[in-house]
Amino acid sequence: MTRDEQSPVVELRDVGKRYGDGPLILDRVSFTAARGDFVAIIGPSGCGKSTILKLICGLNPVTSGSIVVDGLEPSKALEKLAFVFQEPTLLPWLDVVRNVEVPLRLHHSDASGRAEVVRRALSLVRLADRGDFYPRQLSGGQKMRVSIARALSVSPSILLLDEPFGALDEMTRDHLNEELLAIRQEFAWTAFFVTHSVAEAVFLSNRILVLAANPGRVHDEIQVGLPYPRTAETRQSQDYQRLVAQVSGILRSVENLKA
Repeated sequence: MTRDEQSPVVELRDVGKRYGDGPLILDRVSFTAARGDFVAIIGPSGCGKSTILKLICGLNPVTSGSIVVDGLEPSKALEKLAFVFQEPTLLPWLDVVRNVEVPLRLHHSDASGRAEVVRRALSLVRLADRGDFYPRQLSGGQKMRVSIARALSVSPSILLLDEPFGALDEMTRDHLNEELLAIRQEFAWTAFFVTHSVAEAVFLSNRILVLAANPGRVHDEIQVGLPYPRTAETRQSQDYQRLVAQVSGILRSVENLKA
């Protein structure tokens, strides 16, 4: 049965999380995401941004509340999800093609079809000519492109990205932001993107969740009304710069909150 396109593709309801007897990491976090949303998550260090992604994909169970992913519990929705981590996490003994193939092999994909899937994924991230390179031969930006290609190879409907460009220089980050949105224009997956960069959050997303810390909770949500597609010129617009200033002010106020 086809789900209503207007129904949330991801829904968190009063989610709480603590590890063992430790302090509460998340407290009554609730939000929804519609199909095709690009949700950026920002907030002070330790507010639980990465934890939210791990809960959505079922890497960790919730302590209280519930999460629904396309009508299913997270642990039953794994085939709909792909995760891009802070580090590329490439296997150094495999070349680029075989690194991208890893999730396809885990899914027991037909060998005859894997080559075309990998070719397409590498073309999307502009690395079609680097298939026989090893990670040690790639720049930081190229390694992250391979990581994104690997995630896209399984055709996810939901993409989780945990500060994937945080270690890159500003110019490389900006270029990868633009490339990521260009890919999204074609495939329209739902994305959750954790970042410490307000400028990056505004450029990429149509919604920004601002978390407060101790414990982590949703402090504010900002709608980003900038039209897609977004390009390098978008960053020069007054609307973009106004939103960056607005969100930066909200984030500063959150960081000044007392625990």
